[in-house]
Amino acid sequence: MSQIHINDFRDHFPILHQEVNGRPLIYFDNAATTQKPRAVIDAIQHYYLWDNANIHRGAHTLAHRSTLNYEAARTAVQEFIHAAHVEEIIFTSGTTDAINLVASTWGRKNLQSGDEIIIPVSEHHSNIVPWQMIAEERGAIIRVLPILEDGTWDLDAFSELLNERTKLVACNQISNALGTVNPVAHVVRLAHAVGAIVLVDGAQSVAHETIDVQQMDCDFFCFSAHKMYGPTGAGVLYGKRALLEEMPPYRGGGEMIRSVSFQGTTYNDLPFKFEAGTPHIEGVIGMGEAIRFMQSVGVQHMHEEEQNLLAHCTHQLQMIDGLRIYGTAAQKSAVISFTVEGVHHYDLGTLLDQQGIAVRTGHHCTEPLWNHFQIQGTTRASFAPYNTLQEMDLFVHALQKSINMLR
Repeated sequence: MSQIHINDFRDHFPILHQEVNGRPLIYFDNAATTQKPRAVIDAIQHYYLWDNANIHRGAHTLAHRSTLNYEAARTAVQEFIHAAHVEEIIFTSGTTDAINLVASTWGRKNLQSGDEIIIPVSEHHSNIVPWQMIAEERGAIIRVLPILEDGTWDLDAFSELLNERTKLVACNQISNALGTVNPVAHVVRLAHAVGAIVLVDGAQSVAHETIDVQQMDCDFFCFSAHKMYGPTGAGVLYGKRALLEEMPPYRGGGEMIRSVSFQGTTYNDLPFKFEAGTPHIEGVIGMGEAIRFMQSVGVQHMHEEEQNLLAHCTHQLQMIDGLRIYGTAAQKSAVISFTVEGVHHYDLGTLLDQQGIAVRTGHHCTEPLWNHFQIQGTTRASFAPYNTLQEMDLFVHALQKSINMLR
């Protein structure tokens, strides 16, 4: 793919060039899912038009082409997150599936009664509930890491929680609700010092930060394609090879086996041991194309554009009377969650939609976080490089208009 200039980024997204409720669409719900560039749409369409076949098992040409494209996506992921081995890349249906895989395999094998798992209060439900389920089964204990008023982790509290009983730390690299960029590499070093492993939810970071899992030294890293301009239903679990080798399979079926008999079954090598059944082939191929698209623009260029948008919008929102932003850390991703005194977030979202502006309202799958702040939820605007400063200004104007109507 040829190099794409950041100024031309928006032109690659057909969905953005439409009207909603008679107004040009302003899409500020990128933390929930990003829109898809033409290159990704074309790659998926090309698979169905010309290459549709099951992978790995066929001797014919279509199967060969599909397999090559599927495995090329695995290599693209490995290089994108700087994993040491391509076999460390396990394809899943998304971040949630990847976390459940680790909880159900590593967790079931390694957690014992009295073992402890540390989880920040700001985690997405998908990085809380699977650990609660396996902790209840194994008799392990969940320890909750509090956050400070600006949305950063309380690292003093983390040091106090960490001990020889800690077996796992499960945390996100970037908060989907607050936008806080968390010091995961520092936490990994502290956790490893007591023999604990670390799973990082990277769903919100892969589209916004350069990822190097070796430098981070995390043990597991999970993300979803649809958060990074790829299709839904496809995602990745990265795991250190030694850990993955020791873990039992997650699901049984085709592809994950070496040999099957009624006397016993032997399992396949990595990564196939964890990839039972026919996968989301076109989704993985689309994810590979999304990675190539991002690389053609440059993740750093995308990051800088988002930071400009974040700074511009934050400054304007701070001037609105009664508006409070949650998540004010110095290191933030392009997410703004806020409340307005005397106005319900759902009502705001409805009025903004009537003006063509898509935002997210509610608890954003972080209910414990908002309980911590003693609120029920927020309005969340989240940005991507295809958003513009003009859209920011229109959003602030529409927001002020909506607030005046509701007060």
